[in-house]
Amino acid sequence: MTPSSRSGAAEKRLPRTFQAFRNRDYRLLWPANLLGYSSRWMQMILLAWFVLEATDSPWRVALVGFFGAAPLMALGPVGGVLADRMDRLFVIQATQTANLFATVVMSAVLISGAAQFWHAYPVIAVAGVGWAIDTPSRRSAIHDLLGRSGVTNGFALDSVGMSLSQMLGPALGGGLIALAGVRGGFVFVAVFYLVTLVLLSRIRLPHAHKSGRLNVGRDVIEGVRYVAGHQVLLAAVMVTVVMNLLLYPYINMVPVIARDVLDVGPGPMGVLQALPGLGAVGGAFFVASLAYVRHHGRFYIGGALLALLGLLAFSFSRWYGASAAALLVLGIGTAGFSSMQATLVMLLAREEMRGKTLGIISLAIGTGPLGALLVGGMANSWNPALALRLDAVAGIVCLGVIAALMPALMRRVLPDRDHAADPYLSQAAPPTGQTPKIRRDSR
Repeated sequence: MTPSSRSGAAEKRLPRTFQAFRNRDYRLLWPANLLGYSSRWMQMILLAWFVLEATDSPWRVALVGFFGAAPLMALGPVGGVLADRMDRLFVIQATQTANLFATVVMSAVLISGAAQFWHAYPVIAVAGVGWAIDTPSRRSAIHDLLGRSGVTNGFALDSVGMSLSQMLGPALGGGLIALAGVRGGFVFVAVFYLVTLVLLSRIRLPHAHKSGRLNVGRDVIEGVRYVAGHQVLLAAVMVTVVMNLLLYPYINMVPVIARDVLDVGPGPMGVLQALPGLGAVGGAFFVASLAYVRHHGRFYIGGALLALLGLLAFSFSRWYGASAAALLVLGIGTAGFSSMQATLVMLLAREEMRGKTLGIISLAIGTGPLGALLVGGMANSWNPALALRLDAVAGIVCLGVIAALMPALMRRVLPDRDHAADPYLSQAAPPTGQTPKIRRDSR
């Protein structure tokens, strides 16, 4: 038996959960994404620690997170336009090259001993700009590789990678600080970015996408109008705003609640921070294992609701075990939300509008820093647990309003296109025992 035939036989034996890995280029894109996501988390931890040691100022530390996420608000739609108008793989490679350059420069400044606290802000801003610019291209590339029948499984597995990065990135960042300091940690991040670029260089997208003349302003407006006129996509954007404004800022309050409410130290606090990621990994594997999903919107809003209920339970808890369980449930819920977010766009939006729609999603994700300021203000005025409780209740109410006003989100997915739909996305269910096929390369 030849090596290629052995490889093909191994691919056929892959369980349903890992169908997307039958595609050779997806097997390269997945670890490249994992390394990219993890590198960003590592940079965040390393730079936050560097600023804390240099200034002993919580406000200046908080600015690291702000500069890392704020570019999404300004550049998210631009990234969507570029995903539609330029070679998507080139966009991803360009942002990772910029990240590598910024990391190498910061490493050199740290090693020379000339680093000052404010150097952290432009470095993390480069990573934030890259995140805003290349996220629509990354997600569109998954569709290019797997086709519409394979995107649910592909995005679920990508969600696994994102959740793993939320555990691995901070853990590696903290461990590197202990072993090699911030300087050594940045050298390690540079290696991660270099390996990412090597993996990306071996990927060949089946549809290198270039369409029409680039006009960012016009295309952004076109994307906003398209989403505003499509009930399900508009609902997806609104749910994304709710989650980033009212759920995800909980991360900043976990250390405070761990110390002041649960009366535990940094070790148990770190476990609490990791549990949502663990729950998200398990939830994403569950979604990836499903043979067929008809009502993607129900998974989407249902996952968001479960996450907010977990946050509500966490805000009431005074016992460490119950708090840990609540955060685990929160993570499971985020898996349903995050794995279906881009899937809905890929299945519903017309081909020429996918990137623009993902750009609007990125803009909605960019409301996260505003949510952090909101929960921080409420925590200062009252207390962190009450702030999270109010966020959770407000989020649950908002989801109910969205579901009531936009019922199309709860219906079966029907693509927005004129030609014949994918049989697995039409009104008819797939034949008994048959699962959606994942495209494979002949290479």
